[in-house]
Amino acid sequence: MTSFIKRYTEMKKEELRYNLHKASKMKMCYFFLAPYAILFFTFFILPIASSIFFSFTYYNILESPRFIGLQNYINLILQDEVFLTAVKNTFVVAVITGPVGYILSFLFAWFINELPRWIRTVAVVVFYAPSIAGNAFYIFSIIFRGDAYGYLNSFLLQFGLIDAPILWLLNPDYIMPVVIIVILWMSMGTGFLSFVAGLQGVDRSMYEAGYVDGIRNRWQELYYITLPSMKPMLLFGAVMSITTAFNVCDVPRALAGYPSTDYAARTIVTHLFDYGFSRFEMGYASAIATVLFVVMILCNKAIQSILRKVGT
Repeated sequence: MTSFIKRYTEMKKEELRYNLHKASKMKMCYFFLAPYAILFFTFFILPIASSIFFSFTYYNILESPRFIGLQNYINLILQDEVFLTAVKNTFVVAVITGPVGYILSFLFAWFINELPRWIRTVAVVVFYAPSIAGNAFYIFSIIFRGDAYGYLNSFLLQFGLIDAPILWLLNPDYIMPVVIIVILWMSMGTGFLSFVAGLQGVDRSMYEAGYVDGIRNRWQELYYITLPSMKPMLLFGAVMSITTAFNVCDVPRALAGYPSTDYAARTIVTHLFDYGFSRFEMGYASAIATVLFVVMILCNKAIQSILRKVGT
């Protein structure tokens, strides 16, 4: 047993020496990677670490951070009822807009991929435009306006479907459905473009080989060839979908106001924005951000495990 441990230790030392020797020959590679590594550490790793640190403190910007342990998390989970409402609303939005937006993005990309080239180019622009439309909130605020001049109320009144205008963006019963509709309309983002690129990159000869091996319809072609061939794009689209679904903030703030009626459109990021930039309680806001970060990581891992089974 002792001799085995010695041999194993010597083997590990030899492996370490080999790796150090190999790394010393790649100094130029590390030199070229250094700018990205510095930027990544400065703008990604350092802010995340700082947020986690401040989440264990009382910090209001004007005073030095004061360590309070888990008090922020205890208050967040056990005493903050608005946060629990925000969690519920966020998960409702994520469960509906995340998978639905992800599936719609892929289906539209799949259909568009079958079109002639010039029509495909126009269709990609049309479907991608809502995600970058700067005046989208203004358009929907007119559509769902709460008086008779709102487009939706005007249409419903004209056909006698309602007797009085509906306060779409002030009534808690209608706020979340409206917000979800707008988010779905704007969900054709970067994930959609990645799906289009992934479909264009699939080797056409694989389809010919698949039909020789027994594939008989487009659904089998999709499951056995297309999806396995674009797993990286599917994973990237899933990550973007998760990020978009859990970071909902601008849409409810622009449509339902800040704060919304009975906090009906309150989300985790809106709650974070309130404590961080309205109340300047940065320690508490950091605790909210840390919880959101952990939830997004767990959801990302779950999506990765599901996508690994696609086509296997």
